[in-house]
Amino acid sequence: MRATDMTRGKPARLIMAFALPMMAGNVCQQLYTIVDGAFVGRFAGIDALAAVGAADWLCWMFLGVVTGFTQGFSVLISQRFGAQDTQGVRRAAAQSVLLTALIAAGVIVLSQTLMTAILRGALHTPEDIFPQAVLYLRIIMCGVPIYAAYNVMAAMLRAVGDSKTPLLSMLIASFVNIALDGLFVIAFRWGVAGAAAATLIAQASAALYCLSLVRRLPALRFGREDMKWDGVLARRLIFLGSPTAAQNVIIGLGGMAVQRVINSYGSVFIAGFTATNKLYGIMEMAAVSYGGAMAAYAGQNYGAGQKERLKNGVRAGAAMALITSCAIAAALFLSGRAVLSLFVDPEAAQREEVLSVALRYLHIMLGGLFILYLLYVYRSALQGMGDTVTPMLSGGAEMVMRVSAALLLPALLGQDGIFFAEPAAWTGAEVLLMITYYRTIKKLSF
Repeated sequence: MRATDMTRGKPARLIMAFALPMMAGNVCQQLYTIVDGAFVGRFAGIDALAAVGAADWLCWMFLGVVTGFTQGFSVLISQRFGAQDTQGVRRAAAQSVLLTALIAAGVIVLSQTLMTAILRGALHTPEDIFPQAVLYLRIIMCGVPIYAAYNVMAAMLRAVGDSKTPLLSMLIASFVNIALDGLFVIAFRWGVAGAAAATLIAQASAALYCLSLVRRLPALRFGREDMKWDGVLARRLIFLGSPTAAQNVIIGLGGMAVQRVINSYGSVFIAGFTATNKLYGIMEMAAVSYGGAMAAYAGQNYGAGQKERLKNGVRAGAAMALITSCAIAAALFLSGRAVLSLFVDPEAAQREEVLSVALRYLHIMLGGLFILYLLYVYRSALQGMGDTVTPMLSGGAEMVMRVSAALLLPALLGQDGIFFAEPAAWTGAEVLLMITYYRTIKKLSF
């Protein structure tokens, strides 16, 4: 385990070397997401799969608050690492841990208090799946501290160029989750509760692994003095993290508006929509990895005052993202039905109806996948440069486009109109991010 200086060497090679372990980690993470969905859909039934899907956006929004803050915190750590400010890295890392603990406490209280009202009042979750959706969310939200612990440590490690430790932690979590899914969902017949419990225990194993190793990295080996509350530094970190957290909340609200429309179509449609959403992680896994690499690369080179290297790295990242998105889209277009079949009980009477919904949604998303990949590159580059406001505004653009598409297109295209909400959201955000990036880099002077 070691940190990586991304201010020297060929940009494309550095970005790819950083991104590949993250991709492997994301494959592992998505593997157990798929296993979760497959076990629930095949062994707990279509209603159980629909219940998990009905809870997805609300779950994503609450956890997105934690993810957003930890991503923002990593920006300062990355910049100080690039500037060779060892003490500054340790102080920023220590304050990030303190703030993450406080944020996790707030999220767990809010989520447990509000989830029932949101599921019923805002999302109009069908009554036949409502109890299972609530149960799933209750268990997942109890694990917010575990999720927060993993994310803050993984963000710190990536900020200093170590993407291999998060990979290994995800490998461990994947094996744990798959084994426990088999035990809890198939053997014990715990349904959605078993899937949720398996996910939390797996996440805890990843967090413990990161914890056991993060202290061995000299750049992050902070002590008691570093843990003392620093109001100025805390405000700086909150300033960097809150726009990204707000961005995730805004995106989540847009997603819930879409979910409300989907819920009106009934459990079978929800199940088909959910089956494709379980592949969403596979579709975007490389984009997330390129984003993580770009944030670290841009942060370090911005901190080091190297404008040309920063520009070259973003160009290389965008090219690699485009090529990768086309390859993934082609592979899933050819294998989509076979993969989606994993989520549906082969004996279910409504199996073909569920698969038809899932396939139509999948094909529409694959057509716009390259937009999502470019979005990650430019958003992460701006975040690495310290601009967390524009990515937040891009989340607003996503929400506007997603909600507009969800409300208008079904009236024009029927139920299939709802499938265009995601590509529309990606397009709205990407236009804003690209314009801002090129304006910023043009004005940048060191």
